[in-house]
Amino acid sequence: MIRFTRLLPAAVLAAGIAAPAMARDLTVVSWGGAYQDAQREIYFEPFKATGTPMHDESWDGGIGVLRAKVEGGDSSWDVVQVESEELALGCEEGLFEPLNWDAIGGRDAYLPAAVNDCGVGTIVYNNVVAYDGAKFADGPKSWADFWDVKKFPGKRAMRQGPKINLEAALMADGVAPADVYKVLATPEGVDRAFRKLDELKPNLIWWTAGAQPPQMLAAGEVAMTTAYNGRIAAANVADKKDFRVVWNGSLFTIDSWVILKGSPNVDAATKFLAFVGKPENQAKLPTKIAYGVTSKAATPLIPAEYLPGLPTNPDNMSQAVELNAEFWLENIDSLTERFNTWAAK
Repeated sequence: MIRFTRLLPAAVLAAGIAAPAMARDLTVVSWGGAYQDAQREIYFEPFKATGTPMHDESWDGGIGVLRAKVEGGDSSWDVVQVESEELALGCEEGLFEPLNWDAIGGRDAYLPAAVNDCGVGTIVYNNVVAYDGAKFADGPKSWADFWDVKKFPGKRAMRQGPKINLEAALMADGVAPADVYKVLATPEGVDRAFRKLDELKPNLIWWTAGAQPPQMLAAGEVAMTTAYNGRIAAANVADKKDFRVVWNGSLFTIDSWVILKGSPNVDAATKFLAFVGKPENQAKLPTKIAYGVTSKAATPLIPAEYLPGLPTNPDNMSQAVELNAEFWLENIDSLTERFNTWAAK
């Protein structure tokens, strides 16, 4: 497999990690929108009621943001929800505190994929194609349909960045889901993905925050979009929409909680992780937003009517591809640089 150069920050290599700053209330950072609204109701407010002061903020992701926070000694964040490659990179680079697994329920309490020395999985979710059923009664069925602007006229929206988009482009170009990362691991495969993106580029607009795709669909700004499955389900409930998702070829992954290195609130952060990891608490989240959970004992507690729309439903999972965190660990910096150059043309 070709290995693209990953750029390690000089400050990490040469200077180490900045020292912790003065104490303050616990700050938890997540992804905003309907998802964070659900977290606030299910996790944040009940946790505060246990006696630990905290407040929450949101971000749009990016390992560079976390590097800058830690290397610069900015201790304004404590617990952050990160994507899979951010977890892997940040753990390797020493950006996160090692977790006290005994204090948060033990490794065996979680799905194996949710267990990491530096992070604990919080949700299972899918990156899907989403569209408005009110506009397309017989909607798209695949990534190839997402690219077909003649059969399904209108703009498309994708998250700004290479991840998901390169995989989608290859599947739209006929690569079997099981072979996506084999192809993408070669220079020819990367070139092929960008050529396929070239075809769609005149009809593309970008989103950066998870709340944007359902807003774009509702406004008629796009005919279809990539999205996080839970955001689409939440919009249907809150706004009485008929937005639909395509599970075929969707890419699933796990987001994790981490504690930033140098946090002055490691004890409070650990208490927070223990609280949000309890099965009885996790089981409430899918009733508010359609994401799978990571506590093994939580799924049997989820009301049956919510199970069909979850990524962890076997029918949905059988159509999905697991996002390859190892590939993105090795390639996120170089492919982001190439993507940004391509997008700016």
